[in-house]
Parts: sequence; structure tokens; C-alpha cells
Amino acid sequence: MMQIYSWNVNGIRSVEKKDFIPWLFSSGADIVCVQETKANPGQLSPSLKFPERDGVTYTSYWASAKRPGYSGTAVYCKTKPDAVFVLGNSAFDDEGRVLAVRYGNLVVICAYFPNSQEAGARLPYKLDFCAAMLDFCQSLVSGGKNIVLCGDYNIAHKPIDLKHPKANEGNPGYLPEERAWMDTFTSSGFVDTFRHFCQDPDQYTWWSYRFHAREKNAGWRIDYQCVNERLLPAVKSSVICPSVIGSDHCPVKLELA
Repeated sequence: MMQIYSWNVNGIRSVEKKDFIPWLFSSGADIVCVQETKANPGQLSPSLKFPERDGVTYTSYWASAKRPGYSGTAVYCKTKPDAVFVLGNSAFDDEGRVLAVRYGNLVVICAYFPNSQEAGARLPYKLDFCAAMLDFCQSLVSGGKNIVLCGDYNIAHKPIDLKHPKANEGNPGYLPEERAWMDTFTSSGFVDTFRHFCQDPDQYTWWSYRFHAREKNAGWRIDYQCVNERLLPAVKSSVICPSVIGSDHCPVKLELA
């Protein structure tokens, strides 16, 4: 069984102070995809770059933004992958938005989708990223690979995926264009694994730091682990881990046979 976690840590150096490394080892994860690292490897402690405890070692890989303290992705792997690569599009690689690791025919993609920002100020960039990501995934699958697209999509797909859908219809992350892309993605041979197993409401992965939102569970589900349909029979579970504290997001976990 392979356990894959994904977590927007909202600053890897910040979450290090909130027991990220102990959590990493206690999780039993084979792969941990992290988003919004806000750092480059030269700024990190050895324990963040080369976690080791009780004979278990993780190798870390980093895609950092050119802009300091912004965006960025990383992947922690218990077993070294066969290959590590980025999206191959400088518009997005310059912001460290994508990092992928390959094990045989399985590609695990760590992605930090852009925020469309107030009044959709960055919506064109977001939609360009979404289009590039769909092409990337389809290219891998048509080449015989299976994919797990882990990350903060910055999109709540359907009304069930946020506490107050009506009040947020004009807000970034729930814009019609973003939700339409999710419709396109999930009708193009890719499956939202969490919703495959769970149709319950009030299941969220992000909560505002304001208004005691997490205490009230007034959140959004914007973190996903989607797979191509061919891989779906190997997916044994897909869950949200709201008890893990340290960021305004919580991790999500996928188990593959």
C-alpha cells in the first residue's frame, strides 16, 4: 500500500515550528506533496531538507518561485523516484507551481494552482494554468502513465464543497469559470477521489484565519487528489485530515494498492 499526502503548508519554515517533521514521520507517508512553501532550499534547515529519524529517511525535491517568499512546491519521498520534473512552462515554473515525481508508470504531481484574486484580477493566468495542467495530465495518460494530481487547486467545485456557496458566488475560488474548468477536468477521464468515496457535506480542507472559521467548520474544500480513471481501481481510500494543525489548510491522504 502506498500512502500519498498533500498539504498546503502556507510556509514550510512556519510549519516546521509547528511540528511538521514529527508529523511527517508519524504519518507513515510514502510521498508528501507540499504547496506554498514560500522558500528555496538555501533558506531551509538540514532537518527540513533531509528528514531522518529512527532509520527512516525522506528525500526532498523543491520547485521554488523566483520571487522570494512566494508560492513554491516540494515533494518528500521515502523511496527515491525514477524521475523528477516540472511542468515545462516558464510562466508557471517561474512561480514553482508544479513538481512531479515518477515511479515506473505512476506519476505523482504536486501542484499549487494560482489564486484568481479579487475581482478575478488573475483569472486569465489561473485559467491558462488550468488548461496547461489538463494538457500535462492528458499527455502523461496517453503515454501510458497513471497520474495522481495532488494539490491546492484553489477551486471549490460544487456547492457542497464550501459552507456558504451563495455568498461566495463572485469570490475567487468559486468563480463560474473556475468551476467550469473542474467540470471539464472531471469529464475528461479524471476522478475526484474524495467525492468518489464520500458525498457528505461539511467536508473542508481550508478555513479562513478570521471569524473562528475552523472552530465553526466554516470552510472550503479546495485541496484534491485526482486520478485518471484507469488508476481508480487501485485507490483504496481518500480522506481529509482536519485534526492536523499547522496551516490554514489540512492535509488530504490517498491510499493506493
